[in-house]
Amino acid sequence: MPWVVRILSLLLASLLVAARSLPDDSQRTFKIDYNHNRFLKDGQPFRYISGSIHYFRVPRFYWKDRLLKMKMAGLNAIQVCGKVVGSHSAQNETFPLSEWRANYNSAGTNITGAFLLQRKYEPRGPLINSEFYTGWLDHWGQPHSTVTTKAVVSSLYDILAHGANVNLYMFIGGTNFAYWNGANIPYQAQPTSYDYDAPLSEAGDLTKKYFAVRDVIRKFQKVPEGPIPPSTPKFAYGKVALQKIRTVNESLNVLCPNGPIKSLYPLTFIQVKQYFGFVLYRTTLPQDCSDPTPLSSSFGGVHDRAYVSVNGVPQGILSRGDEIGLNITGKAGDTLDLLVENMGRVNYGNFMNDYKGLTSNLTLNSSILTNWMIFPLDTETGVYHLGDWHGNDSRCHDKAYAHSSSNYTLPAFYVGNFSIPSEIPDLPQDTFIKFPGWTKGQVWINGFNLGRYWPERGPQMTLFVPQHILVTSAPNTVIVLELERAPCSDDCPKLCTVEFVDKPVISEAVTYSHLENGTMYDD
Repeated sequence: MPWVVRILSLLLASLLVAARSLPDDSQRTFKIDYNHNRFLKDGQPFRYISGSIHYFRVPRFYWKDRLLKMKMAGLNAIQVCGKVVGSHSAQNETFPLSEWRANYNSAGTNITGAFLLQRKYEPRGPLINSEFYTGWLDHWGQPHSTVTTKAVVSSLYDILAHGANVNLYMFIGGTNFAYWNGANIPYQAQPTSYDYDAPLSEAGDLTKKYFAVRDVIRKFQKVPEGPIPPSTPKFAYGKVALQKIRTVNESLNVLCPNGPIKSLYPLTFIQVKQYFGFVLYRTTLPQDCSDPTPLSSSFGGVHDRAYVSVNGVPQGILSRGDEIGLNITGKAGDTLDLLVENMGRVNYGNFMNDYKGLTSNLTLNSSILTNWMIFPLDTETGVYHLGDWHGNDSRCHDKAYAHSSSNYTLPAFYVGNFSIPSEIPDLPQDTFIKFPGWTKGQVWINGFNLGRYWPERGPQMTLFVPQHILVTSAPNTVIVLELERAPCSDDCPKLCTVEFVDKPVISEAVTYSHLENGTMYDD
């Protein structure tokens, strides 16, 4: 069977989902009318105008809001990831759910040429563009990707004028909460925001692109009448002081209560059954390194970023692709620690077997290091216990920093609290957290893992904080794991601050970049 026929069969199967709005679900039918190159729904011509939403990138609290906004834009179907069977009802209106692949186009593509190519492989049947790109994803250290509204609506009009079916990818991008961002090859990790410059923003806000897309769709079919759900209000809760409570090394009894795994050579994350987050690799220096001595990873074996210290003194960073060696100092028998971060897996093609951790041996002055203790870190459980400390331990743990020639500090946890007045109506509301002076790390609010921040690299400067994780009944706890350098590291009594603001910043100027050749679009 030709590949396009298989795609159409998958699409047809997905459309054979019973709709709750019909009196008798068994009466709904979807068929392909090959004679007229179209779909039929219940015997009538049906044009499939769909939008992509990744439910795992949108809090369940907001599913109904996002789906209803998509419906009001004129979409009559939803495309999701995974083998989803069933239907989703929004205010008694039902969207069929589908999983399918066919033609791929972005704004500015020659639409006629693209569909001629599809006809070359499938002379008959409905024309389909299953991934019409409304924007594009970002990478750390590169400019925020945008596609102009003008380009999107022009190409969308051409697609619909051809009588084709279309899926807008993405209609809402959402957020890569926790450790769920992906990466591309050559290795480029994606940030926490998956805004995608889509018609609905990361926070579900209505954009000018949303209304422009709706205006195009209404030229070809009727769009629902009635009010469109508004953008959710945002609230600036202000600055919150954070106090350092523990370094990662000092937290191992909480983060790895079962103790380390011993191995002659390094093991990968998978081998120690750690699939996300962090693993601490520890060994001892086999020789004196009074002079700076090269520590390196053969074959680029640091996947993806390692924070290196000797006897609690930060030495620097090894990272995948660009920082494959550094010079360290220490004495024979000193403890060498590498806190290795999984920055996100490559999620397509031949590179999907993306092993994490130390994937090859580490050498010191060309000698292979052995006898490792490997600590898989359970940060989610650990943060739950760390939140109980409330920063009561204010001892200065960074006395060794004065002897370090690097600009880095030991990876450490910081905690702070803020209250939301219960007497103010309509609170809590959505917000965004900003990290003035911070470098790179992970943040949790009330135990919910918001994701990674990396303002030093950009372009994303704020993280989306949905209202449902905030409370008015008790103080809200913020825990930050700063991996490289906190703004208050040089003076222990000094407090660090984060700030809750009411506007996102996902397109700040880039301070670090390995740009590939390609086309960028700007509004």
